[in-house]
Amino acid sequence: MKVEGVPVAPSGPSERSVRQQDLEYLSEWAEDPFIERMVGSEFLSTYKHVFDKDVSFYEAVLTDTTQVVLMIEANQAWTKPVGLARLFNIHLLEGYCFFEVMLTDQKAIRRGFGVEAGKLISYYGVDVLGLRRIEAKVYEYNALSANSLRRNGFQQEGVLRKAGYQDGRYWDVLVFGILQDEIDTVRRRDKVYLPLEPA
Repeated sequence: MKVEGVPVAPSGPSERSVRQQDLEYLSEWAEDPFIERMVGSEFLSTYKHVFDKDVSFYEAVLTDTTQVVLMIEANQAWTKPVGLARLFNIHLLEGYCFFEVMLTDQKAIRRGFGVEAGKLISYYGVDVLGLRRIEAKVYEYNALSANSLRRNGFQQEGVLRKAGYQDGRYWDVLVFGILQDEIDTVRRRDKVYLPLEPA
């Protein structure tokens, strides 16, 4: 899959395909304790522990048909990506997948970038992949991510009791889901700017 610089809003973030030079950013993010605590990304963990930060991870990401990984880029104020958005464990036959958006630059948090990037990759999942359901999980203490999901129309569907381990203790993991018609409702509610549409 190749997506290059599709903005969600005129001043908002855009998403693009992962490039080999992005491994530099992944290396940095995989060592960041804040990102580990807030997201606990299996993606970054695999890069760090399974691939030992080897360049072969790039090829593995590109050829993995069960995931779509996009880098989040902000406006001109940032010189490097501010995070990544990912659909993973994609089950095309059943029409569902899991969802992860991580902002890796703390200055990008609370600016709506995560919400907007989440919308864009959700629309991609519905429009291009034909998904009918997207699921996400959030640590109980990560109120920012939980609120971002709610703003995008996700419903909390349950709690995995003491399923996450961080800071020397077990935490509940909140489970969220959204259906295709709910994604379409969000799209109608929040006009999305695309370069090919009149503003």
